[in-house]
Amino acid sequence: MEKQQQSLIVKDGVNYLIPFILVTFCFALWGFANDITNPMVKAFSKIFRMSVTDGTLVQVAFYGGYFCMAFPAAIFIRKFSYKAGVLMGLGLYATGALLFFPAKAIGIYGCFLIAYFIMTCGLSFLETSCNPYILTMGPAETATRRLNMAQCFNPCGSIIGMFVAMSFIQAKLNPMSSDERALLSDTEFEALKDADLSVLISPYLIIGLVIVGMLLLMRFTKMPKIGDANHDIHFLVTIKRIFALKYYREGVIAQFFYVGAQIMCWTFIIQYGTRVFMAEGMDEQAAEVLSQRFNIFAMLFFICSRFIATFLMKYVKPAMLLAIFGVLAMVFTLGVIGFQDRLGMYCLVCVSGCMSLMFPTIYGIALDGLGDDAKFGAAGLIMAILGGSVLPPLQAMIIDEGTLMGMPATNISFVLPLICFLVVTVYGYRIHIKKHL
Repeated sequence: MEKQQQSLIVKDGVNYLIPFILVTFCFALWGFANDITNPMVKAFSKIFRMSVTDGTLVQVAFYGGYFCMAFPAAIFIRKFSYKAGVLMGLGLYATGALLFFPAKAIGIYGCFLIAYFIMTCGLSFLETSCNPYILTMGPAETATRRLNMAQCFNPCGSIIGMFVAMSFIQAKLNPMSSDERALLSDTEFEALKDADLSVLISPYLIIGLVIVGMLLLMRFTKMPKIGDANHDIHFLVTIKRIFALKYYREGVIAQFFYVGAQIMCWTFIIQYGTRVFMAEGMDEQAAEVLSQRFNIFAMLFFICSRFIATFLMKYVKPAMLLAIFGVLAMVFTLGVIGFQDRLGMYCLVCVSGCMSLMFPTIYGIALDGLGDDAKFGAAGLIMAILGGSVLPPLQAMIIDEGTLMGMPATNISFVLPLICFLVVTVYGYRIHIKKHL
């Protein structure tokens, strides 16, 4: 057991356990932000009396911040250090979360979108810093396994975010349905909106204060200066060099589609489950809360599966395991599309188990051998998170149709994640063939 631990976090006689733990905790922090936010598409749609498509502007702002800040973050990290990047990320994260208070006071949807954007600019800094930082904290041979291990704690934060969304936001919002809200007068609507927004912002204010505490802890902890020797910035030359690598270029594409699939599955499980459970006779709020409970089950399965996948990488090459999990994800997604009862929900939970290894494995494969260029390579992969901004609105547009081809449009909309998983599967298989056959 000791030998296995050293093979992961000991390099050249240096043990990176404490830095590994601190940076890994950051993975949980951005997992919390991601998964308290997914159910907010439905919540904001009700609070502001908007369509599902308008509600997905939350995701556009959220993942747009990742896209816009990825390369500026990489330049900042190259100029200073990984630790500086983490501190900047925590600072922006806390600022965005605390901006929910003035956004509520103003009461305009767009102000919340600005807060989300600033918050995720911070998350972009964190992911651009922490992922390659973890890759350097041990031997290169175990880098992908090490990143998978750190990423295991990302869904732990996600589960807490889902639980908070379910218990402290969704369950406490006024139970009035969307149709009933549409009948309110302007005065009644404003009063109800103000009360619901007070409920919604509380968890964000608390996590903002937690992030401030984490920033101070990280600031006064000695962190290793790994991969920080070169501060020269040759942006265009470096970008041209890394994008000339086919396995990296295709990795960015695969990551774009994977993140899109992940966000679609975890966001629209609420709409999918609400339709299923209301068909069973539940009222809308009870159906939403039960759907979020299923979302938590999906995340628990995701966590268990990630630990299992990390273990399996001792025996199965990461790229092949990626392809296998991609095929399984497609099979279960077909079940999500085809079944119109709880069986579809069970399949959607199983899809989460299949997604567990995809992000860190694509990340590790694409950055393999980049050396100091990994800072900019990481930025390209974080920009690929834009898939979580681009694809969910397309799915929402399908869901807003209500019915398509005699089937619930919610079911049909999962054709988009199916296509995404096909792209991921092809990438894993192609890399395996190229490297190992």
